[in-house]
Amino acid sequence: MIEQEVVIPTAEGTPEGFLYIPEGAGPWPGVIHLTDIGGIRPSNRGMAQQLAAEGYTVLVPNVFYRTGSPPLIDFPIKPGEERSMKRLAELSGPLTPEAMARDASSYVDFLAAEGSVKPGGMGVVGYCFTGAMALRTAAARADKIVAAASFHGGRLFVEGPASPHLLLSRITARLYFGHASNDRGMPEAAIEGLNRALAEWGGTYESELYEGAGHGWTVPDSPVFNPPQAERAFAKLRQLFAQTLAK
Repeated sequence: MIEQEVVIPTAEGTPEGFLYIPEGAGPWPGVIHLTDIGGIRPSNRGMAQQLAAEGYTVLVPNVFYRTGSPPLIDFPIKPGEERSMKRLAELSGPLTPEAMARDASSYVDFLAAEGSVKPGGMGVVGYCFTGAMALRTAAARADKIVAAASFHGGRLFVEGPASPHLLLSRITARLYFGHASNDRGMPEAAIEGLNRALAEWGGTYESELYEGAGHGWTVPDSPVFNPPQAERAFAKLRQLFAQTLAK
């Protein structure tokens, strides 16, 4: 596995990131791995490496570059705690829907220009906070994104004009959603609303509930990491990309 540190030019800054390239003869299909709100750290770098080993060039950008560089959180996050809530707001606040779309387009362009990336469709996957960003990436760059996945993504179906599900009409990618059965950011009513919107959309998708899983179950350093369900999630991601990204 080849690991490269990269700097990604965008209209609003130059986020750092990592590029993971399989050993052997390329080029390989490109995939964008969007981290959870904890940002780039060993756990999600390992997840990106695991994906790259399947035969993809994987870009892991610091999506929170407007706030800072990794490590972005240096203390245990506790729901409801003032310090924790303040830090999460500092990280998420600058990432408005418009900012996500602009950044997503820059990430796509950067990855497409890499010599190790095969021309053609790309994939994107988001976790927790960036589940919505994966959808916004698919909408902003329907010309390139042919597969998008969200695992324990939060606030995918909410009231108001900024709800991510309202972008479905602009998306041509195949979609996958893996929901936690215990997730305040995506309760049962929201999952049901998203599923109705997906059915009306008419595109190709799968939306599944992971019973017994909590918000963040796929990430190895999460307090609710669930190895069997994480393996199931990775198998679904592997299947999604194998069926949509030409090798």
